[in-house]
Amino acid sequence: MREALRRLRADGTVVAGRGQPPRLGRATEITQPLGALYSLFASVRESGQQARSLVRVLDARADGVVAVRLGLEESTPLLYLERVRLAGGAPLAVDRVWLPLALAEPLRGADFSETSLYAELDARCGIRLTGGHERIRAVVPTIGERRLLASPEGVAALSIDRLGMAERTPVEWRQTVVRGDRFSVVAGFSARAGYQLDVDLRA
Repeated sequence: MREALRRLRADGTVVAGRGQPPRLGRATEITQPLGALYSLFASVRESGQQARSLVRVLDARADGVVAVRLGLEESTPLLYLERVRLAGGAPLAVDRVWLPLALAEPLRGADFSETSLYAELDARCGIRLTGGHERIRAVVPTIGERRLLASPEGVAALSIDRLGMAERTPVEWRQTVVRGDRFSVVAGFSARAGYQLDVDLRA
């Protein structure tokens, strides 16, 4: 019994203070529904955890592959933002985003440590995402990603590739690697329509 409680305390399932009875700890997994506009920043807060980001890079650059994905010429300047997303002070995701610089130039002055990209994109650029699509797959994180995520060896991750749209205009290409032990996605389905996996995205 004591060994079982020790293990539950170790993984945060049970917490107990000196002289206090054990109680269930707060869940640390973020669950995100598919098929709805969503914000990772808001999802973390709704789980009761503090949402913050460590900004690693915010600069202008060219990337021919990403530019083509955004429907642009290969040499088109892009704004690049790379962050480590934190939930409750612990790393949750490594997030890399590219946006056309002509649309996103005002974002170069934003502080993304405690706000979402889409909130700043709306406030500073007057752009709101209305839809898009994303691809989610299981991956083995690289050594660098595992270090940034403080992820133990052997823990899988989810890789999310996302194209965000404002009406019919591509606005962002995003690649996110999320700790598989702290994040999950769910999908609704019905006998008539099957799984609803065509998603509008907000993050």
